[in-house]
Amino acid sequence: MTVERIDEETPLLTTDHDNNVQVLKQRRTPTPLPKVQISILMLLQLCEPILSQSIYPYINQLISELDITGGDERRVGYYAGIIESLFYATEAMTVLQWSRASDTIGRKPILLIGVAGSMISMLLFGLSTTFWALVVSRCLTGLLNGNIGIMKSTIADLTDPTNRAEGISMIPAVWSFGATMGPLIGGTFAKPHERFPNVFTSPFWRAYPYFLPCLVGVSYVFVAFTIAAVAFKETLPKKRRRSRKLSRDYSSGSEITVTSTYQEGPIPLRELITYPVVLTVSNYAVLAFLNIAFNALFPLFLAMPLDIGGLGLPPSTIGYIMGAYGAATGLFQFFWFAKIIRALGERLVVLIGTGALPAMFIILPIISLIARNCGVNALVWMMIVLVEMLAVLMDTAYGGIFLYLTTSPPSRSALGATNGLSQTTVSISRAIGPVMSTSLFSLSVQKNWLGGYAVYLFFAVLSLGSVALARLLPEGLWEEAEAEVEDD
Repeated sequence: MTVERIDEETPLLTTDHDNNVQVLKQRRTPTPLPKVQISILMLLQLCEPILSQSIYPYINQLISELDITGGDERRVGYYAGIIESLFYATEAMTVLQWSRASDTIGRKPILLIGVAGSMISMLLFGLSTTFWALVVSRCLTGLLNGNIGIMKSTIADLTDPTNRAEGISMIPAVWSFGATMGPLIGGTFAKPHERFPNVFTSPFWRAYPYFLPCLVGVSYVFVAFTIAAVAFKETLPKKRRRSRKLSRDYSSGSEITVTSTYQEGPIPLRELITYPVVLTVSNYAVLAFLNIAFNALFPLFLAMPLDIGGLGLPPSTIGYIMGAYGAATGLFQFFWFAKIIRALGERLVVLIGTGALPAMFIILPIISLIARNCGVNALVWMMIVLVEMLAVLMDTAYGGIFLYLTTSPPSRSALGATNGLSQTTVSISRAIGPVMSTSLFSLSVQKNWLGGYAVYLFFAVLSLGSVALARLLPEGLWEEAEAEVEDD
């Protein structure tokens, strides 16, 4: 093994780095989390799922009332799918730029811009009376909001390796809570002139029947925005210290070359494309693609009639099933994720999570076959519960990948850009996944591919590929792997 040092200061600073790594390894007690800062950040994190998920109870009805389907109710899903995917598609265009900006001007101003953009676009959504107005409002939401990636960067700023797992575990837990509250808001306050005729008597509510759920969601967001603007402290130092950048050559077999350089400020984007970043982002994007493909496929499977491979369940029952899953995964992440990470390690957690995906897809046709022959009996419900338990395990892989992501940048100054690059890739995946899975379901049924079950085999095979990709991750986090290389 050879070690190339291209900076005359490298020996001294490398020693400091090694000492710091050793101190972290020896530290047994996790550093207490900055509770006030983390709490305010989670208030902001809650904004996005509340606003984005609140449209799902009424979006299909809204589309049908716009008279753009030509009277064919079967086309409603097509237009609703466009509205649901637009956020991710437009987000992919700007999230990297917002994240890179947070590396220079700070996390707080970019977070506040994103929240303000969400409020404006959601109010416009509630006032939209044409399909194209809905399109514009959803595009604005994605274009103005880069907070998904910046949240992870801010968590990394507020934590250290001893308590980062606790901090990371809050992101999916809070998202799950918001994803439960959002649909409740949308379903409760849509068409208030019909649900609460004695209170909402103004003609305004008849003209804009879906404005109230948007207003209720925005009211919470405004409170969170005000609290963050007043009380949240910037987590990015005004003057960055020199950032150490490690680059490694993996092409020489067992021989690894470590190069140390120093630089000020964010690195150029082309230098961000390193092996740790590419591998981590690839795992994140593949997991997100398969996850959202399943999330689109599962309720469709539950709703379709028995004779075409579904279970024929009513919307209320499907809502209870999905709500139970959201609550279960949120509680599991909050109470158990950090403990599991410490017990098993990040790599094994990611492998277990991705390993749950093939089983999730394969179990669905088995459930269908049982239901076709025996009806929706107790065994079917037990297997639905099994699928949801596997989905909860799958969600833990996100936390493991987030931990790899925080240690993958070539320098600390590239943390925001790395999260932005990852979120850009993930947004593209999430824009494609639902359309692909639901379209393949229809094709499998119409063409009778594998008895109508080809879609499940297709995604099960892709899921096996995600497990193979996860196996390439190092045993420890990237900073630990780099320390081991230097020690050698």
